[in-house]
Amino acid sequence: MRTSQHDLMWRQLLPTVRKHDEPLQVQLCTAFVTAMLEGRLPGGTRLPSSRDLAMLTGVSRNTAMLVYERLVAEGYVDARPRDGFFVCGAITPTQNAQPNADQHCQPPDWASRMLACDPQIVWAERPPSWRDVRYPFIYGQFDPKQFPLTQWRQCSRQALEVKAVDRWWQEGESVGTSQLIDQLIRRVLPRRGIAATHDQVLLTLGRQQSFYLLARLFARSGTVVGVEEPGFRDPRNAFTHEGAQVLSLPVDEQGMQVSPALARCDYLYCTPAYQCPTGVTMSQGRRQALLEHVQLHDQVIFEDDDDPETEYDGRALPALKAIDSAQRVIYLSSLSKLLSPGLGIGYIVAPAPVIEQLRKLQRLMIRQIPGNNQITAALFIQQGHYDRLLQQARENLQQRAATLANALRDALPDAEFAMPSGGATLWLKLAGQHDLLSLYYAGAAKGVLFDPGNAFCHEPDTLVQSSLRLGFGSIAHALIAPGIVELGRVVNAKRPGTVRG
Repeated sequence: MRTSQHDLMWRQLLPTVRKHDEPLQVQLCTAFVTAMLEGRLPGGTRLPSSRDLAMLTGVSRNTAMLVYERLVAEGYVDARPRDGFFVCGAITPTQNAQPNADQHCQPPDWASRMLACDPQIVWAERPPSWRDVRYPFIYGQFDPKQFPLTQWRQCSRQALEVKAVDRWWQEGESVGTSQLIDQLIRRVLPRRGIAATHDQVLLTLGRQQSFYLLARLFARSGTVVGVEEPGFRDPRNAFTHEGAQVLSLPVDEQGMQVSPALARCDYLYCTPAYQCPTGVTMSQGRRQALLEHVQLHDQVIFEDDDDPETEYDGRALPALKAIDSAQRVIYLSSLSKLLSPGLGIGYIVAPAPVIEQLRKLQRLMIRQIPGNNQITAALFIQQGHYDRLLQQARENLQQRAATLANALRDALPDAEFAMPSGGATLWLKLAGQHDLLSLYYAGAAKGVLFDPGNAFCHEPDTLVQSSLRLGFGSIAHALIAPGIVELGRVVNAKRPGTVRG
């Protein structure tokens, strides 16, 4: 017999079903299973009838029946004919084990046992709540409204077919069996001018793992690695963690400068396509001079092609790797910027002996890259979806860049910037001197998020000239202009000497 207390108990246990979240069946099944495993629904508990469940949660009677059918099929619920549904008695709640209260038992001294990260390592992080910010001018994320979900879902379904699932497990197989590596070699790398064989490509979990593997293989005490300044912090951190000395190298309007300081380095890390964070594309002359320098001084270049192929006119300069006849360039990139960072698919292109050692190091960390994502991405490229998405991305980014530039000319006419020719960032130099940290927090308070220029600087005397980076790949096109108007108000209010009432 139902009572108001009975209804109240079930309303507390079951969620408020949200129509726009995951499927209703999934929401209810998850709620039931969670309550059972946490011990809030003991074995033998009678569950509401399907009619009562529908009324309590606001779903249809058919949905309620499907929920129970699924729970019965998965062994969480017993269906007793003419009696109803009951929690299966064989379910064991997963309760946290209580620590031993014996006063003589002491925990280990973890601090003395662990090799902690260098406390001087700084990560350029953004607030976890960046998605809730109205004007997120940040880089590294994608616009979900531009993602070809229908095509990706189609490829994902194909990757779940029996024959495809059988290829998920690739451990111990020849590297030549990787469907994704095959597509990278055939369809992606040639557009960067790179020719490679299967034994010259390693799949990684993204550029971050690529940094770590390269640092682990090449960096050691006494090694000197030159990195761009201003530049990306993560590779600097990876090399420093392995004991290398990191030397900051200046950047100008042509990219990394070929200066006398380069001769001190064993390795050089650079971003020639769109320098991080300035967006500068390394000139053809500078590329040739850099390759001649590393050949003369027996050095190796780590080329980070962070945002490949997004030159708006489709005529990007070839990668450094493409014009490296001496095999002194190790190339790394990913599918994250065009697809999604959450996929975690990166790759390294290097001579076969290097790839062999990197593969052994990777095996110490993971047994293999997730096969389902590999096959889905391979099918996505193979069936032409990647090419269409790339063309759409170029057009969308070009339109957004134009809107951003026009808005900046109106809102901050005395600021300086170079019009982007590709990629999804703009490097803005504000007039006068600004406290970038204060400006950052003032902008965040007004719903405007950007990357302050000093977040990319390691040397305290680096001249970033009150610069900041604006990303426009994830913010909605319609929000760019009003976001820049708000940014202009923040900057003008923070100008030195401004009187605020």
